[in-house]
Parts: sequence; C-alpha cells; structure tokens
Amino acid sequence: MYEELKYWYLRDHKLFWTLSMSQIKQLCIITGFKKASKGDIIYFSSSDVPRIFLLKKGNIKIVSIDEDGNETIKEILQKGDLFGELSLEADTEINEYAKALTPEVSICSFLMSDFEALILKNPNLALSYTKFVGMRMKRLKNNYSDLISKDAKTRLTSFLKNWATKEGIFNGNKVVIQNYLTQADIAQIICTSRQTATQILNDLVEQNLIHYNRKEILIDDIFKL
Repeated sequence: MYEELKYWYLRDHKLFWTLSMSQIKQLCIITGFKKASKGDIIYFSSSDVPRIFLLKKGNIKIVSIDEDGNETIKEILQKGDLFGELSLEADTEINEYAKALTPEVSICSFLMSDFEALILKNPNLALSYTKFVGMRMKRLKNNYSDLISKDAKTRLTSFLKNWATKEGIFNGNKVVIQNYLTQADIAQIICTSRQTATQILNDLVEQNLIHYNRKEILIDDIFKL
C-alpha cells in the first residue's frame, strides 16, 4: 500500500517529472513515508541522520531557535514544499524543527546521502532541485525584507493576503481561510508580540474587513484588506 502511495505521489510531484517510470520506482525504494498528527514534531535539524522531506498532505511550520532558546516561526509550508537539509550538507549552525499544524500530515523523506547520489546520476533532476531550493530561498528573502521594511499591521495584512492566495476558497472578492494557526503563531510569523497581533486582528474585525475565529478567517473583500 505504502509503495503504491509513494509511487503516485512522487510521479505527480514537479520535482520528479524528468524521471522515467523505472527511475521513480527505484526512487520509491529509498523513500520513507510517514503520517503525523497535529502537534507532532516531524524533523529536527540536529538529527544524526540528515534527511530531505517532501510534504505530501497538510501544513507544517518550520521553527528556528536562537542561542537564548527563543523560538520564531520561520515559514509555513504547504503541500508539495521541500524542507530538511536542502543544502545537501549537515549544517550545525542551523537549529530548527518542523511541527505539524493540521490534523493529518503526510510526508515522504530521503536520506540526504541517498538523495545526493540520485542527483549525481540525474542532471535534469539536479536542475529541478536547484530551482525548487532557489524559489524557497527567494521566498525566505522576501519574507525577511517585509519584516524589516513594513510595520506590524502591514505585515499582518500582507500575511493574510498571501495565505488567502495560497489556500483560501474564493467567492468573488470574498475569501474563506481554514484557520490552523493560533494568534501566537501569527505573531511569531510577523515578528511581533501576541498582544500586538491580537489588537490588529481585533481592529480588522471592528472595521468589518475580516471575521475571525479559531476555525476560519473570512475576508469580506481581499482588495480592501
């Protein structure tokens, strides 16, 4: 059962479109498959066995930890995203972990050494992988740029609009987002205090720009947010 699931997921992922059927079947042999529930820790950067992960289903957060033990949400990942030792080197300078945000999370993973050997044999796969990692690095760079150039309200509304674009259900200009983040999560993502994030959310509710609860966020008109 798992072998069939792995095959169809890998075949449908853009990263592996350049591989033949036989190559994907060989890839299945070195692929791990795992399910997780909300709150489960999926990955630690300090693991003795470095891995590359593909998110098949659900959402996770990547949390970085500084020298003082403070935690910051680095990014929220959706279906199809890559995470783990993406540089193909075990970096001891990075201290982060991945945690499941939604009730059902499924991931495929590869030992870093196995994946590196696969890339060396498949130049087209190496090119695809470089593009995927490059897009992720660009996204992180843009996030960092937003954090240092925008105020907290602008950061929060920008985050909501990006979230809506990626995962929201649109009905004209209205958007419904299934909410799997706490207010503390949102505060960490936009690098502000929970109190500030809560106040901004309350202000947006009072202005009838959004309707917010623990299960969903309704944006009345995304162009007015």
